[in-house]
Amino acid sequence: MAHAKLDRRVRRTRTAILRALISLMREKGYDAVTVTDIIDRADVGRSTFYTHFTDKSDVLDESLDGLGEFLRAQRDAGGGRLFAFSLAMFEHAEEQRPLLQGLLGHRGGAVVHDRITRLLADLVREEVAALTAGRQPAVPADLIVSGVVGVYLALLARWIDDSERRTPQQMDAAFRRLVLPGVQAAVRDEP
Repeated sequence: MAHAKLDRRVRRTRTAILRALISLMREKGYDAVTVTDIIDRADVGRSTFYTHFTDKSDVLDESLDGLGEFLRAQRDAGGGRLFAFSLAMFEHAEEQRPLLQGLLGHRGGAVVHDRITRLLADLVREEVAALTAGRQPAVPADLIVSGVVGVYLALLARWIDDSERRTPQQMDAAFRRLVLPGVQAAVRDEP
């Protein structure tokens, strides 16, 4: 019983720290946030913070690791549908709009944008590798990955900040119409 309470306390503390970072990022940007800011906002002691995390980058990594696990699960449950993470990410973004505005907006900073880009690139790279296995694609795989991730992030960022309300399904459909024909042409064997 005491172990379960400890686990809940640990989860609450870690959640408070994660939320504090996101809240502060929305207010003043990732680069301007300090560990002291996070500690004050989360209302935890310095030793408590360092029991759970090494620095603010570690807090950010945990947040993005959770997102990566979520997207991989969606992809794996997608039944072989190419880029199955897309709709799930748009739905998640709709539910977590303030969080993603903080992560992807101008206050997120280059560090945050780079990490999200790498997370999506890893997902797309795995799918492109499966598509091109044993073949020489017409376009190098790294360029396919860059193109897909670039289009996805551009649409996602615009949608998060857009006052026009499109549904996640509409955004997923737009993404697929923009990238699937190009990816299919790019993965064909080079003549």
